[in-house]
Amino acid sequence: MELLNVSKLSKDFGGVKAVQDIDITIQENEITGIIGPNGAGKTTFFNLLTGLYAPSSGEITYHLRKDVRTRQLKPRKMSRYGVARTFQNIRLFKEMSVFDNVLIGNHCNMTYGVIPSVLRLPSYFSGEREASEKVTELLRIFNLLDKKEEKARNLSYGDQRKVEIARALAANPRVLLLDEPAAGMNPNETNELTRLIRWVKDEFKLTVILIEHDMSLVMKLCDKIFVFDYGHLIAEGSPESIQNNERVIKAYLGGDYVAQAE
Repeated sequence: MELLNVSKLSKDFGGVKAVQDIDITIQENEITGIIGPNGAGKTTFFNLLTGLYAPSSGEITYHLRKDVRTRQLKPRKMSRYGVARTFQNIRLFKEMSVFDNVLIGNHCNMTYGVIPSVLRLPSYFSGEREASEKVTELLRIFNLLDKKEEKARNLSYGDQRKVEIARALAANPRVLLLDEPAAGMNPNETNELTRLIRWVKDEFKLTVILIEHDMSLVMKLCDKIFVFDYGHLIAEGSPESIQNNERVIKAYLGGDYVAQAE
């Protein structure tokens, strides 16, 4: 089932064409990789998908609770429709606890309003209890439960990444966009993250879209890969086909990559 359709999508910044005439279809419950060198337009593309940028032209349509076009939405509303993301540069509240950082991701699911909160009505307490149980379970899944009272700034880089992903999952997304989730991780952390993303996708029935420079992670994890170059889409296909695409090998993966992968 198609979950996301991108048609003739372009984004210009003055005279700079960051994304040009992109056509992409992403299937539900797959892991899709977006690769390309720095400046290829990957992060701009992510910002378009999440409503941070409005397209200069073209359309983005999510088939979620209803058909949603990001031209019509603010980023704060995207989570209500089931779209969550992480960022290339980790954006945690460094002085807050791990628990509270993840709890913030659940805000869009709270059903009680201001009056129950102020008056401490039963709906407030039941909502807070459900949120606490949910966050506790996410921390257990990410092996962070013993660090729930730690300030986020005290965590290792790899654990901070996991907190950011857990916070995104707290919003109950159907689509999870990960911007370079393995950046700054050592090989052991990257291997753990690879297994975790695959497990999370299956357990939470998610569609995952990720930008990543770690080709080992991309080739092991993704069902389909799209390759960007100077804002253009130059190749798409399975990991196997991308590995053997001469244009991709030369431009992005290096001439020795196929031999190394084998």
